[in-house]
Amino acid sequence: MREPTYFILAALQDQPLHGYGIMSRAEELSRGRVKLATGTLYAALDRLTGERLVRVVDEQVVNGRARRYYELTATGLEALRAEAERMAEAAKLVTEHPNPRRSARRPGQPGVMPA
Repeated sequence: MREPTYFILAALQDQPLHGYGIMSRAEELSRGRVKLATGTLYAALDRLTGERLVRVVDEQVVNGRARRYYELTATGLEALRAEAERMAEAAKLVTEHPNPRRSARRPGQPGVMPA
């Protein structure tokens, strides 16, 4: 799963949101790493709706424009949790690595051991 998709789904964990709300929440959750362009967001939402990971739950007209609210489906929550578990397992390869580097020098090269 790509990072923007992950954060779109994560943005919808707590409540249904409209497009701008999803963009804002995804940016907040990613600590600014994911900044979704409008076209990118709506293309992703169309795809995620087709995959039944999100669904439209409400549509309102605000200032003459349709505002759709999206929510995470049970399948979407399952996919989000599976991706979070996959990433956590991948992170363990580094965070739980049994052999931390003992020196900064290359094998066979003279050098000073770091403090």
